[in-house]
Amino acid sequence: MAYGAAAQSSANAREALPHDTSRMTFDVAIIGFGPTGAVAAGLLGQAGLRVFVADKSREVYDRPRALALDHEIMRILQQLDLAGTIEPFTAPFTASEYYGVDGQLIKRLDMVGPPYPLGYTPNLVFRQPPLEAALRQRVAALPNVEVALGEEVTGIAQDAGGVTLTLAAGRAVTSKYCIAADGASSPTRERLGLALDDLQFDEPWLVVDAVVNPTGLARLPQVSIQYCDPRRPCTYLVGVGNHRRWEISINPGEDPQQVTSDGAVWRLLSRWLEPDEARLWRQASYRFHALVAREWRRGRVFLAGDAAHQQPPFIGQGMCQGLRDAANLSWKLAAVLAGTAGEGLLDTYGAERSRHVRELTARIKAIGAIIGERDEAKARARDARLLAEAGGVIRTTTRQDIIPKLETGLLADTPAAGTLFPQPWIVRQGRRERLDRVEGCGWRLVLDAGRAAPPPETPGWLRAVSIGEGGLVEADGVLHDWFVRYGVVAAIVRPDHYVYATTVDASNLSRLIKGLADRLAA
Repeated sequence: MAYGAAAQSSANAREALPHDTSRMTFDVAIIGFGPTGAVAAGLLGQAGLRVFVADKSREVYDRPRALALDHEIMRILQQLDLAGTIEPFTAPFTASEYYGVDGQLIKRLDMVGPPYPLGYTPNLVFRQPPLEAALRQRVAALPNVEVALGEEVTGIAQDAGGVTLTLAAGRAVTSKYCIAADGASSPTRERLGLALDDLQFDEPWLVVDAVVNPTGLARLPQVSIQYCDPRRPCTYLVGVGNHRRWEISINPGEDPQQVTSDGAVWRLLSRWLEPDEARLWRQASYRFHALVAREWRRGRVFLAGDAAHQQPPFIGQGMCQGLRDAANLSWKLAAVLAGTAGEGLLDTYGAERSRHVRELTARIKAIGAIIGERDEAKARARDARLLAEAGGVIRTTTRQDIIPKLETGLLADTPAAGTLFPQPWIVRQGRRERLDRVEGCGWRLVLDAGRAAPPPETPGWLRAVSIGEGGLVEADGVLHDWFVRYGVVAAIVRPDHYVYATTVDASNLSRLIKGLADRLAA
């Protein structure tokens, strides 16, 4: 189904709650049906919870905004049975080359090579409208999820028992918990009085998306480029098919609105294209910010996505961060509501995500400082420094090295804790299948078969999975190499695929499992 038709199907399926219903009760209410809210609704709905989602917009925005995904996000979409649906709207993210003042290569980023650690191309570009449409269609198909499009939340109140949302026409929805994924200007965040910490990045940029014809494509670079030119820093990105994006710094004294006119845009693009070689798809001026919520939770209400954080776009992690929020929070809410974990587990959401977002934002800001240096003398010093650090030969840095691990929260103090656990390809009856498809996505105890076995008292909620001789057979040795790299024989993996703990000695497993059970119950 085309993405436009999918979006309409979703809207028709459950456009609003029945008008004769003045109050409905749910486990979780979600404000905002963008990618973050939709993924949260899908994961919570999959867990069997009653979920309500409201969004004042009825339709998917039909132009590109986010451009990049990574393999962690594809793994989350796989959990929602959507990875295959959106793969036709993706393409590998090309290498990013950085060029200095005199046009010399000073830095290069690319993805890790195969075999891929999570079972997907590590970095992708994508088309956002069909992804959002597929998400909405998937969520609307869940019988325990109510979607109210064209419904604005006008008020929010909470007490010890739950949250009440007031909708247009005076209708009310009550829920045990609420997720505010209502965007960068988040009315919910404002109503709750939750402050944003300014991480000191505020710059005006013009973003231009164009559909380029074959003549124009032949003239353009085949990789993504960061032009680290103090006169006009800019970024060129290779999108899916004939989609290309430019992010162009707005110079002091320029009117951010005036530079979005067709004439002004084509003057800026003239170094790459002529007007008859492309069709402008979107042009908009933005202020690139670095902001993070000081508190991610107020009582029973949680912030997620752009409502909780905004960062510059220099490695394309904005939407990825929101979907990480959704994945982190959803399994914790499901566990607490099911009674398998204590309320304290929910406090780890803000602790884990805030530190991760702040660290990644700091790294993105450092990249932005390389790209956006405006002083020519300092820019030349930057170029000399980067070349000297590389020994005169630019080596490729992987984008995965920029993404931090979790450093705090529900983690044990063991090797690899807080990192993403691999998803190898498994071979069964001559067919290749990804590990999560074979063994699911709950709590897992993954063992290096032959060197570790599950202890007899392993609880039923912790699924034991043996990989290697005598267990599941992997196709490319990804997990075997991971065990060797960290020197461990087993890993306890969380439902969001982050490593809770590892052990170098199988005799420690009982202690680790007991410690985890105690922490979940606390």
